[in-house]
Amino acid sequence: MTQGSNIPLSTAHVAVDVAAPVRLDVSGLLLTADGKVRSDDDFIFYNQPTGPGVTYRSGGGTAPDAIVVDTAAVPADIEKIVVTASPDAQGQTFQGIEPTATVREATGGAELASFTPPQLSAETALVIVEIYRRGDAWKVRAVGQGYANGLAGIATDFGVSVEEPAAQAAAVAAPVPPSAPVAPSAPVTPSAPAPSSFAAPVQPPAPPAPPAAPSAPAPGAGKINLDKGRVSLQKNQTVSLVKGGRALLSKVRMGLGWEPAFHGKDIDLDASVIAYGPDRKHLDSCYFGKLSILGGAVKHSGDNLTGEGAGDDEVIVVDLGRVPPEATALVFTVNSFTGQKFTEVAKAYCRLIDDATDEELVRFDLTGAEPQTGVLMAKLIKQFSGEWEMTAMGEFVKAKTVRNMVKPAAQAL
Repeated sequence: MTQGSNIPLSTAHVAVDVAAPVRLDVSGLLLTADGKVRSDDDFIFYNQPTGPGVTYRSGGGTAPDAIVVDTAAVPADIEKIVVTASPDAQGQTFQGIEPTATVREATGGAELASFTPPQLSAETALVIVEIYRRGDAWKVRAVGQGYANGLAGIATDFGVSVEEPAAQAAAVAAPVPPSAPVAPSAPVTPSAPAPSSFAAPVQPPAPPAPPAAPSAPAPGAGKINLDKGRVSLQKNQTVSLVKGGRALLSKVRMGLGWEPAFHGKDIDLDASVIAYGPDRKHLDSCYFGKLSILGGAVKHSGDNLTGEGAGDDEVIVVDLGRVPPEATALVFTVNSFTGQKFTEVAKAYCRLIDDATDEELVRFDLTGAEPQTGVLMAKLIKQFSGEWEMTAMGEFVKAKTVRNMVKPAAQAL
């Protein structure tokens, strides 16, 4: 999933596990229509692991902790359940240890969606995803809202009474604006201790666990890497472009291809890449009318590629090592300049190729075309750790030119 996106839940009983290279405190809050808990009993975490329809599940140090939601058992006055996480180590931020939330079927464990918040820095706590009602149905949304004052800041923001040391008693929630704005609830100053108040969570002692290698996501993480070779992505799935913990690629080719769905009908499509900086700022677009951007770090091959990479209708070469620091996201798009719909296109795909070895690393086959004239195929996002991640998108939009793709691509970041 991308920040701000949502998908419907296909099952009533789901688990959201949150994995990172460090140990995390994971919690869930049941919120009413005003964005607040009804009482402190609606804050579900390791010291208070059960609530109406929501349960905290420990991974025991060998698997990610999770919040399990039975939507059929959630009270009628609860509009959403937010899933939060913070590093267990006091004062540690999320910079360089980006977590991944994976939504699964609670019984069989099948993955439904995953989300890794991009561009984290000073955050010490996150609202990662939320499960919310829409009429009689339930959906999950990728949020990625950061806080600079830990789990207590999140709890306070959503109306939980938190006892803190006197030096911190006047502190209020301090949200860190994400790259995709997601408005948090108005901060609430902690109230005086009351019978229902509880102390700020303190993780109980646990046997020391061997440190996790930064390149090896904890079991159950939704993000994958290239350690096992070529990856076939599904929509909204993300692959980290590293292998064995080391940056794998210096230059890649993104090949995009398609075929007419009906014999004898020409299809004229154009592939492009749109570059963005922080806060979704549009930097430049590379397409048939502008074959090189970002100082030559991104180059378009033009139409009708022949020779190496035959079968790709258009190819865009990205020199990752030369991408300037201000460019943090690249979105690969295809649009129909002459107006044919994607229902008239067959076998649309994109693939990532190591330019040095011609090895195909990642492939995303687009299926279930919609009657639109544009599609956001995939995106490359640069993490604070320096690694690049590719996410399959497959989102159809109404756009005939790359100029019309800029806004929907930004919204999808």
